[in-house]
Amino acid sequence: MRLPIDPQADLARRAWVACPVCDDARHCATCADHRNCGEHWRYLISNKGPVVHLQCPKCTHMWSLNTRPGVAGPDDGTPCS
Repeated sequence: MRLPIDPQADLARRAWVACPVCDDARHCATCADHRNCGEHWRYLISNKGPVVHLQCPKCTHMWSLNTRPGVAGPDDGTPCS
């Protein structure tokens, strides 16, 4: 079952990370060079600190990604420095 595109999705808020479901960028030379490809981007739905919430426009999969693993977040009970 495909999800609809989230109503919070905005073309102006995008991220360039691999989709864990469809991996549509695996054969793209631009993505392999770590450049911003005009075709293989994800909607950046929202974020909470270093955790971003994304949706793939191709397969509509939604997931969260911690962009700073191992770094304490604002809601984990530890003070930020």
